[in-house]
Amino acid sequence: MNQFKIFHLPLILLAVAFTFVSAGEARDAKDSVSSVVSNCLFYVGTYTGAKSKGIYLCRMNLTNGALTPLGLAAETPNPAFLALEPRGRFLYAANEIGNFAGKPEGAVTAYAIEAGSGKLTLLNQRSSAGAGPCHIILDRMGRNALVANYGNGSLAVLPIQTDGQLANATTYLQFEGKSINPDRQEKPHTHCLTLDAANRFAFACDLGIDKIMAYRFDPIHGKLTPNEPPFVSVKPGSGPRHLTFRPDGRFAYLLNELSSTIVVFAYEPRHGVLKEDQTISTLNPDFAGKSAAAEIAVHPSGKFLYASNRGDDSIAVFAIDAKKGTLNFVQRQSTLGKTPRYFGLAPNGKFLIAANQDSGTLVVFTIEPATGQLADTGHKLEISAPGCLQFLPGISK
Repeated sequence: MNQFKIFHLPLILLAVAFTFVSAGEARDAKDSVSSVVSNCLFYVGTYTGAKSKGIYLCRMNLTNGALTPLGLAAETPNPAFLALEPRGRFLYAANEIGNFAGKPEGAVTAYAIEAGSGKLTLLNQRSSAGAGPCHIILDRMGRNALVANYGNGSLAVLPIQTDGQLANATTYLQFEGKSINPDRQEKPHTHCLTLDAANRFAFACDLGIDKIMAYRFDPIHGKLTPNEPPFVSVKPGSGPRHLTFRPDGRFAYLLNELSSTIVVFAYEPRHGVLKEDQTISTLNPDFAGKSAAAEIAVHPSGKFLYASNRGDDSIAVFAIDAKKGTLNFVQRQSTLGKTPRYFGLAPNGKFLIAANQDSGTLVVFTIEPATGQLADTGHKLEISAPGCLQFLPGISK
């Protein structure tokens, strides 16, 4: 029966016929919806070499986790860490190099993103004002890029102009000191910068001096001023690497690379003060080999926390206490590859992609919504020496 004939039925049969057709159309619509796959685009920053040339673009199927490579998005040396402008218009890469424009410094590169396709167009490049930049974030307004220089233990703030281009650094801070590990803590090694949810306070983790430096942040002028207290010290030899906040901003979680531990802090947002509550290992108590923690992230729900181990080659999963913010161990999942330097959580919170640097693979795991546990999807993509992932905001069909 088609719609045209429906309008010629006797009135008494019209409702029955309409119901029949509507049900059929509903089934067709359901089938149509199920056949439409929701996707998202993401970028992969790599350590460049014979098989890797820079930043790669990929697509993820948000229904089953399948990955599709879309090719080289930009050729650039060692884009070890990436950051996106909040509206997804620009991408910024920290080029982890030790020589830029004839000086012992690294670089930060700005790109414009073509809406829909994700294609990158080079805007400009500036010095990171220090050697070996390994981490970059943008403030909540997208007005400044904050860069951590691992090589010489410093940080810089580079203003972002309205067209997405970078200006020269308005703030440069050089750290001093060392700690107890003679091989890794002989001098400062700044490893990340993190901003609180209010965009008021910035925290810099320095692996070399076992401190989290705290600053009041002025996003209008791109300035950092020491907070009071100006830093938080951790247990000597810990090696602070990355700090992240729970989505509600009440708790912060520090991942220590050298000790493979997580420190839980209660956060007082009015004054930007971190108060230590708990320390927990990311490794099995019986683990006897060498391992170094790498990446940490809180699930968008705020219920779970994930941390990666290089050496043990695993992702440690923890449940977060809703009131106390403390962690309870849930699972330790193999990343099915070597050296998971980074992992990314899909925008819908249903998948985790482990970036195995030394095996050159991206491996996709499902996230169980009730427990946070990971399970292999069977989906994997080969990309040489992946170091970072960034998902574009929005979902495509």
